[in-house]
Amino acid sequence: MRYRTLGGTGIEVSTHCLGTMMLGSVGNPDHQEGARVVHAALDAGINFVDTADMYSAGESEEIVGKALQGRRDDVVLATKVHFPMGPGPNRGGNSRRWILRAVEDSLRRLRTDWIDLYQVHRADHRTDVEETLSVLGDLVRQGKIRAFGCSTFPAAEIVEAHWVSERRALPRFRTEQPPYSLLARGVENTVLPVARRHNMGVLTWSPLASGFLTGRYRKGGTIDLGSGRAALTPHRFDPALPENARKLDVVEQLVALADDLGCTLPELAVAFPLAHPAVTSVILGPRTVEQLAGLLKGAALTLDDETLDRIDAIVPPGTDLYRADGAWQPPALTPAALRRPVADRAAADN
Repeated sequence: MRYRTLGGTGIEVSTHCLGTMMLGSVGNPDHQEGARVVHAALDAGINFVDTADMYSAGESEEIVGKALQGRRDDVVLATKVHFPMGPGPNRGGNSRRWILRAVEDSLRRLRTDWIDLYQVHRADHRTDVEETLSVLGDLVRQGKIRAFGCSTFPAAEIVEAHWVSERRALPRFRTEQPPYSLLARGVENTVLPVARRHNMGVLTWSPLASGFLTGRYRKGGTIDLGSGRAALTPHRFDPALPENARKLDVVEQLVALADDLGCTLPELAVAFPLAHPAVTSVILGPRTVEQLAGLLKGAALTLDDETLDRIDAIVPPGTDLYRADGAWQPPALTPAALRRPVADRAAADN
């Protein structure tokens, strides 16, 4: 396992990070098996664990908290805040009111006194970023978090946050967590260059492209739209749709490339994001110890220039062949009321 410095924080993290979204009711509800996944990752040299309060409605944090008992000091622990955690308009978002409540809930579930990296899970157009940066800075001074970052922010939002930090003398985002894979290279256009310019650590998610790069979905093969990841988002896997047929063609080319390299497609997919100089760590999201072992084989794989040139020929740099599940959506496009006349403005605020 290799290690890199997380942006300007001075914290050394493994180049592969254990993501725990699949630990809990959404993926693997067996808490003991979840603890074994965490322990296997630590035993393999991973010292970076990422979770979020909304993963299985807090259950993932609970599993991680139990698994880290006795090993907490050796782990760089990251979690996130933003998504709703219950009914009512004020149980989510990036406001001071909610973040102060949410961090206490996460600390309790994680059974720890501090969080190494506290991330804002998504941008929030309802909350002034100055308020968010201010409360996060307060949490750093209180010792409840060591550093903070953002997740799946567009480049413009990252730049605005840094501008506000400078103008208001506030602590700034130290990391960004974007989706990045062989099939989703859009962040190469602006997000990764901006992160590098501002010396931000980058931990990338979904290297297997929501399961499309597992090798399970192949051209001409039978794709069961009622099981696995395909059951959650069948529109992403239905081969009858032209955009999915294009992805399947690309997958075949990537499989051939992996064969030439003597590795599997998942190993190639896991190795790819680390080739970008802006990337610090790649998040792996296994459900089982066996899945983790398979993914870790890609940790030792380094892609040379010739291989990267072949990848560029298959999927051009900066190209998105699919939009990652849960990726940021511009609020100006998603709530229709924000595109309506002023008379309808009240609807946009509700």
